[in-house]
Amino acid sequence: MAWPPAELSLPPVQLPPTAPTTAADGVRRYDGLSYATNSGYRPRLLDLSVPAAAEPPAVVVWIHGGAWMEGDRRHPPPTVSADLLFGSLLRAGLAVATIDYRHAREAPFPAQLHDIKAAIRYLRHYAGTLGIARTRIGLWGESAGGHLAALAGLTDAVHPSLEGTEGIAQGDTTVGAVVDWYGITDVGALLPDAPGPHDPFVTFLGGDPADRPHLAAAASPVSYARFPAPPFLLVHGTHDTLVPFEHSERLAGLLRAAGNHAELVAVPGAEHIFLNADVAPVVARCVAFLAHHLRRPATDRTA
Repeated sequence: MAWPPAELSLPPVQLPPTAPTTAADGVRRYDGLSYATNSGYRPRLLDLSVPAAAEPPAVVVWIHGGAWMEGDRRHPPPTVSADLLFGSLLRAGLAVATIDYRHAREAPFPAQLHDIKAAIRYLRHYAGTLGIARTRIGLWGESAGGHLAALAGLTDAVHPSLEGTEGIAQGDTTVGAVVDWYGITDVGALLPDAPGPHDPFVTFLGGDPADRPHLAAAASPVSYARFPAPPFLLVHGTHDTLVPFEHSERLAGLLRAAGNHAELVAVPGAEHIFLNADVAPVVARCVAFLAHHLRRPATDRTA
C-alpha cells in the first residue's frame, strides 16, 4: 500500500503569503507567514515589513539568538529596541523579514540552518507577490543567530546536506551580505570539558560533543571560509565572556585571507549582547553596511 494514501490530505509544506496590512507610513506588514511546515513540529513563521518604495527593496533577514534553544522572531536582544533595529532598516529603504526557526530542543543541527535556508527560498520564490527584490537578500543575526547567519552565508548548493528540503524544497539560497553580531565561529573551541545533558552544545549537536567532532566542525563557520563569500561585517564586544572576541577576529581573518571583503568592528568594553555599550552607532554602521552591499547595480533594472 502506498503511503500516504491518496485520500489522506497532508498539510502543505508552506503556505503562500496572505494579504498585508498597510500602516500610516506606507509600510506593508505581512505577519505570521508560514514558510515551512512539518508534521510534528510547530510551523516555521516569518514576519515581513516592506517600506513604501518606487521599486522592490532589498530584504534583510533577522535571525534571533538564544543559545539555539530559545528566542522569538519578534524580539531583539534587550540592549536594542525593535524600533532602533528594525525601524532603522525600514527608514533606510530596506525590507525586514524576522524569522523563527526550530530550537535545538525541537531538532538538533542542522535543522536550524535548514530552516534559514527555507526562509530564503520562500522570500525568493514569492518575491513578486511580496514586492521585494528577488536577488538582493542579506542576513543579520545576533549570538546564536549570528552564528547561523554566518553559516547560511558561507554554505550553498556545494554543501547539499546543509541546504535541506524544508518548505520550498529547491532554490537559490545565496545572499548578498552578512552581519554577524558576536556569534560563535568555531564550535569546537567552546565545547565544555564535561557537558551536562542540558548543555546547549549537547542539545544543539544532538549528543555528547566528544562523540560528534565531525558535527562540531560542520557547524562551524570557520570551516567554510573560502572564496567567494558574501561581504561580512562582524561586530563583537572586546569584553565578551560568553563568546570571546577572538571568534569574530578569526573568521574575519580567514575570510580576508581567502580574498573576501570582511570588516571587523570591536566594541570596546562591551559584554555579550553589547552590555555596557552605546548600541545606536553600532546599529547605524550595520544598516549602512547592508544598504551599501545590497544596493541595486546600476546596470540591473530587474533586481
